[in-house]
Amino acid sequence: MPVFNEAKTLVESIRRVEGVRLPKQIIVVDDGSTDGSREILKRLEAEAQQKDASLNHLKVILHPFNQGKGAALRSGLAHVTGDVVIIQDADLEYDPQDYTILLAPILAGKADVVYGTRFSGGGPHRVLFFWHYLGNRLLTLVSNALTNLNLTDMEVGYKVFKTEVLRGITLKSNRFGFEPEITVKVAKKRCRVYEVPISYHGRTYAEGKKITWRDGVVALYCLIRFWLKD
Repeated sequence: MPVFNEAKTLVESIRRVEGVRLPKQIIVVDDGSTDGSREILKRLEAEAQQKDASLNHLKVILHPFNQGKGAALRSGLAHVTGDVVIIQDADLEYDPQDYTILLAPILAGKADVVYGTRFSGGGPHRVLFFWHYLGNRLLTLVSNALTNLNLTDMEVGYKVFKTEVLRGITLKSNRFGFEPEITVKVAKKRCRVYEVPISYHGRTYAEGKKITWRDGVVALYCLIRFWLKD
């Protein structure tokens, strides 16, 4: 769970993840927050250790300064002990109740990687931002043309991987370029990729949404860069 200035939603996000009845380790990487998120995480980690230090189910990593989502995910991956990794944002846009359907293709032995999709069936979706939707579809189209995959939502936040797949990939993007980079590299490795419908509860910018059109331009650059050269 990468975190940057999510003090308003952080406690509830972790509570929802903890509420999913699956054996799990929660690794939270605070990426240089300045809004009190770090203090919240320290408190939650201390409380978890007091309950049962042997479980070690909540691990908190603190970056000294903001580096970006990709950098946070690299830091978190170094501490993974399980067989499967789920990327979970801390902003309440994605619902941990969808873990069951996200994990199903991997647990059935059919997939190495599973992407959620906000645009093909699934649960309830908040209606927001036509231009974000259009930009996402354009990036997904370019991604599919390069990788020969037929995803409907390349930029989705919910991505699930066998741990061995992630450990076999060298990730370089520090910020939101992670999404196109991992998609290209998964395709190059010829991983078995599945896509499942999820619910989505998007935020407005007033509510804390961070991604902008500039990130879309960077994503397009990353798609081409990582397809041509690792």
